[in-house]
Order: sequence, then structure tokens, then C-alpha cells
Amino acid sequence: MQIEELSDVTREPVPRLREWRSLGLIGTQTGGAFSPEDVERVRLVQFSIRRGFTAETIAEADRKFGGLLHNQIEFLFPHGVGDRLPLPEAAATAGLAVEQARRVVEAAGISEDLRQEDVEMLKRAKHAYDVGFPEEALLELVRVHIDALGRVAEADVRLFHFYIHERLRAAGVSGPELVDATRAASTQLRPMIEPLMIFAHRKGLAKALREDMLMHLAEAAGAPATGPTPAQLRLAIVFTDLSSFTPMTQSMGDAAAAQIIERFSELVREAAARWEGRVVERIGDAFMTVFPESQSAVGCALDIERRSAEQPQFPAVRSGVHWGEVLYREGGYIGSTVNIAARLATEAVRHQTLVSAAVQLEARGLEDVDFVPLGKRRLKGLADELELFEARPRRAEATSKAVDPVCHMEMNPEAVAARLSLEGRDRAFCSEQCLKMFVATPDKYAG
Repeated sequence: MQIEELSDVTREPVPRLREWRSLGLIGTQTGGAFSPEDVERVRLVQFSIRRGFTAETIAEADRKFGGLLHNQIEFLFPHGVGDRLPLPEAAATAGLAVEQARRVVEAAGISEDLRQEDVEMLKRAKHAYDVGFPEEALLELVRVHIDALGRVAEADVRLFHFYIHERLRAAGVSGPELVDATRAASTQLRPMIEPLMIFAHRKGLAKALREDMLMHLAEAAGAPATGPTPAQLRLAIVFTDLSSFTPMTQSMGDAAAAQIIERFSELVREAAARWEGRVVERIGDAFMTVFPESQSAVGCALDIERRSAEQPQFPAVRSGVHWGEVLYREGGYIGSTVNIAARLATEAVRHQTLVSAAVQLEARGLEDVDFVPLGKRRLKGLADELELFEARPRRAEATSKAVDPVCHMEMNPEAVAARLSLEGRDRAFCSEQCLKMFVATPDKYAG
């Protein structure tokens, strides 16, 4: 490939490509000519420049880290780069119409010419169409896989960078030694990625198939049919969050708050697994979990509350639970049932699990749980009032904990880090930082 051809493929002006060649960014593998690897090198350089780095900086990093660009390409294309195909040619190879292929590649987030692996994906899409899989379902499936496995891939890269590469640097490893150590660790860890993904998929598939069986059993038992909308089903939705996450983050800082969230995540996921539910979304400190029926949903919410309250130093938890029809879309759930569950969690106060009348009706046989009527309330964003209940464990043990007035952290006596007596009132604090913030502006925390 000559430099003019490389310019046509990458849409990068010839003079700039000559500059990059002089810096050693391209054209280093094949003398004067260019190869498919140089196309990928140009794309990596373009990407880095769009993020604010100069060509000179990229070249310096490439030398410092022992061929940074080549290492990237070697990892991304273990079987060689190969040529790219324009969409019409790729569609013809796969046996799809161009517009049909375009919709598939757009769902997959592909914005450039296609590689051979992309063409293979189109061939599988063609097979799915041939056996009768609807296009709307296939496109949704592609988007779910891209989103979910994109998160997996990001975790692979970021966790390796922060916990392997950065720790090596902190230990004083640098230069070629750092490159070799990083590469050796990557080589040892890389073989576990694909087996782990297959393992996780099989575990998730087993749970999804059990839930699907329940849908068939409910249908056979005469459950009311859902509407004509595709992928509509009945589920119990639970939203759970920390009632004082914002003041906690402001007082403790992001790093300390992240440790609390990590422990909270463990508690939520352990309880969801115990009650055969599934975490489908997490935003900040809020978790959304789904259950095939209401008893498990309420049991899980109360389990999270109990186990959180048992922690020696932890914020108070609150939850909202609703039961009804939802729409399954792109790996998640949408509809009024989801919205109501979220509003219930927002309406709940510290240590409270609010449930709707639909949940109370479905879960009233739950052992050792009382549903206390709270009357009707109008929740934010909802036109009609809802009849609400509070789910309470029947044999709940009374606990006495101090509450930090700054971050609202709850503490056992042994977990109190500092105390202050002011105007005849004793106050407890989870940290010296919260004590200092209180002393600086006590009126701010008078409530």
C-alpha cells in the first residue's frame, strides 16, 4: 500500500502521514510501503489526537513503553490485522441486503469498514433471519451483548491497569522492566478471560431458564395473559439505596464513599442471590433488582435492611417494592411498574421498606412479616394516589445506634471515632473529619 492509498483509506492528509512516518508512528514494519497494520496505527493515532495528545507525545510514549501502538494492535488482532471491507461488499459476502446489514452493524456500534470477524457476525445474523428470528429481536440481542460485554471488556482493561500496571509503577518498576512485567502479567491472565465469560453466561442462562419455566407454569395454571406487546411479563421490582449517600460523599470524599458502596453492593448481591432475584442495574448507590414474585422481593429488601443494620458503621438503607407488568427491552425493564417502585424508594425514610397494595396482596403470606397500612399518598410524578404499606419483620430486634450529624452514618458504640458535648447534648462522629466539619459550622447540622 502506497501513502496515497493509506490516505484514501484513513482520510488523513498525505503530508500529515509523512510527518507521522518521520516520528516512527507508521511505516516502521515494511520499509517504504504500508500494510494493513498501518491503517490500524493511523486509527490509534487519530483516536489519541482527538483526546488531546500530540503526535510527538504519542511517539515518545510509543518508544517509552516498548512499542505501545504495536502492543495494542497485537492484542486486538492476535491472528493478524487483515484487510477491511466496505459495507456493500461485506453485506454481499454475508448474503444480506445492504440496509439490513447496516442495521446490524449499527446495533453493534461499528462505524468503520468491516473486518473479517464483522463479516462472520453478519453471516450469523443471516442464519438467524433464515431460521425465523425476527429482526427487531436480533437487533436487540446484538445491542444487549455489545453493552454487557463492553462493560466486561472495560473491567478487564481498567482493573488490570489500576491493580497490576499502576502497582508495578508504585513499586518503582519502570522503563523496559515495566513493559516486560506488564506484558508477562497480561500473558498469564489473558487465557482466563474467555472461560470466565463462558462460565458467567452459563450461570446466567441457568437462572434465566428457571425463570422462563415459571412463566410457562403460570400460563398453565391459568395466570392472566399479558397484553399484545412483545416481551411483556409480570415481575416484582425492588429499588434499594442509602438514605444519606449525598451528605456521606460530601463529608467522606469519593474514595471513602466508594468503599461503603462496595460493601453495600456485596450485601445487595448476596441477598438477591439468596432470594433468587437478579440485580439488573446500579446507578451510584441505587440498586434495581427483579424477582418473579413478590414474596421473594419483600424478603430480599428486608434481608438487605437487616444485614446493613448489623454492620458496626453503615448508612441507613431504604427500599421500595412494586409488582406488575413490565416490558423487557435491551437487557432491562421499563414501564410504570418500574417507575412506581423507584418512587416508593424515594418516598421511604431511613430503615423503611415501602410496598404497594399489589405487593401486599401478593406477599401477605410471607412468614414473620407484617404489612402496616400507611394510607394513600400521591407520589412525585404520578397522577393518582397509591395505597401504601410498610413491610416490617415481626421479630425485629431493637437496636440503638449513634448517628453522625454530618454524614448520617450509623454506628455501634465501639465504632464511634469521636464524641463532642455541646450545649448539654452529646454527639457522636464516625471520623475526625466529620467532627471538624461540625465544629466549623455547627448551625449547618443543627437538624
